[in-house]
Amino acid sequence: MTLPRPARPTRRTVAAGGLLLPLGLLAACSDPVPAATGAAEGSGSDASDGGGSGPAIDTSGTQELIRAEADEQVAALLPTEIAESGVLRVGINGTSSAPLSFLADDNQTYIGSEIDVARIVADKLGLEFELKLTTWENWPLKLEAGEFDAVHANIGINAERLQKFDFASYRAAYMSFLVKKGAEGWLEDADSLSGKIIAVGAATNQERILTDWNAELEKAGKAPAELKNYSTEADTLLALGSGRVDGYIAPFASLSFIASRRDDVELQGRINAGWPDETLVAGTFPAGSGLAEPYAAALNALIADGTYAQVLERWQLTEEALPESRVHTKENP
Repeated sequence: MTLPRPARPTRRTVAAGGLLLPLGLLAACSDPVPAATGAAEGSGSDASDGGGSGPAIDTSGTQELIRAEADEQVAALLPTEIAESGVLRVGINGTSSAPLSFLADDNQTYIGSEIDVARIVADKLGLEFELKLTTWENWPLKLEAGEFDAVHANIGINAERLQKFDFASYRAAYMSFLVKKGAEGWLEDADSLSGKIIAVGAATNQERILTDWNAELEKAGKAPAELKNYSTEADTLLALGSGRVDGYIAPFASLSFIASRRDDVELQGRINAGWPDETLVAGTFPAGSGLAEPYAAALNALIADGTYAQVLERWQLTEEALPESRVHTKENP
């Protein structure tokens, strides 16, 4: 016997009580970069002892916002309830790291690539943008409870999430290694990590990848990598700088930001966050909400008019740009 799917809460009848999700929905995919306790720990200048040689990224709270023109044809695709409200409520991870979503230098304004992409989508849909803070652990519960319409939190698409949510892809999802500038060798796969000491966030997807690689190495009779977990990104960077670890694996987005602000580190390798498969970062919506289609249409309009490229260029994420957005659902992953 198949039970009917419970009705999704409307924007006006939000109730979070009793909502439980499978643990896999909370497990890392593209997933959280190590949480920062402030912009400095996440990647700001206080975490740098080098001064940075790359192009500067504006981290002020007064930076000029990138905006987009509304598109009536795209806006016509919106579900009636959202169109009538005139507002797009987007949850962002308030404990993420730069350049995704983080506190600006004023310690009160949230900025970042995730926020900028969501804002220009709202513009294209002719909606006001309303930012809602959440955490990595809580976004699934709050999204299903109707506390916001979409989530931008560096969320990777995977089979388990597709059981509960729809997606509109907007960025590639890569992992890279941060190493000391001029380090010997090149970290990019299991063989290159043999015998190395690698820092990795605990319970993250990147830790899962390294664990699988170690299993491959041991099966081949080679020395596995030694994995080190640190409580903060600042501690990880200190370990890297002092030579206590050979490399640090994390999402490309966060590591590219760090590398742009230091002159003593560089990036190596590029691994899809869904290894051994592939995944994409996507705007996330309750399954059947009807928002994924207009969202993808808005993103494609933004790709066509160049606004999308402006946002990724601002945050030095051009390498993760997609040529187009598409809808991903349980029926059409």
